[in-house]
Amino acid sequence: GNFVDSHHILLLLLLYMYEYKKETGKVVITFSVTDKMKKLAEQYGLDYEVTKIGFKYIAEIMAEEDVIVGGEESGGLAVKGHIPERDGIWIGLLILEFMAKTGKSLEELIQEVYAKVGPFAFDRDDLHISDAQKQEIIRICQNDPYKSFGKYQVRSMESVDGYKYYLDDERWLMIRPSGTEPVLRVYSQAPTAEEVRQILDAAQATVLG
Repeated sequence: GNFVDSHHILLLLLLYMYEYKKETGKVVITFSVTDKMKKLAEQYGLDYEVTKIGFKYIAEIMAEEDVIVGGEESGGLAVKGHIPERDGIWIGLLILEFMAKTGKSLEELIQEVYAKVGPFAFDRDDLHISDAQKQEIIRICQNDPYKSFGKYQVRSMESVDGYKYYLDDERWLMIRPSGTEPVLRVYSQAPTAEEVRQILDAAQATVLG
């Protein structure tokens, strides 16, 4: 079988909570999560907020506001009607309930998500480089942002927590120093896993020069 990442699980949760459980509320995700969540939230007419990376930022909003689904790329996920904290067992049970109620396989449910937001893949590289190298790359991101990564031209850049370079509507690349490990994280989203790999390789070649 295929590994289903946190981005796809978040989309499945939002679809299930809104369309099947008839719940509403704000969608809250961290900066490194797929922007397909925004696309689905907009289709449902739900408020949407992007936070810095770390589940604590999501938990703070869940404690104060009505949140339908919250999650981060590293797998911390939470939903309305439960505790404002990461609970993988609860999320697993919810996905199983979704499959049981619909009689569909996980792959079929993912295709349902793709019908709404389009297919996509995501991956992350952790670059183990020296602190000096890491600081230099971040300095470039801050002061003289990269204009391209290999054949991929940068269209725009956002810096909520790290540096997200939008290549077009379906492709982006993000650079962020880890707050917990001596690594530089590089993330990418594209329509296929093959292209995600190409973008990550191009990014590595560019930043490590």
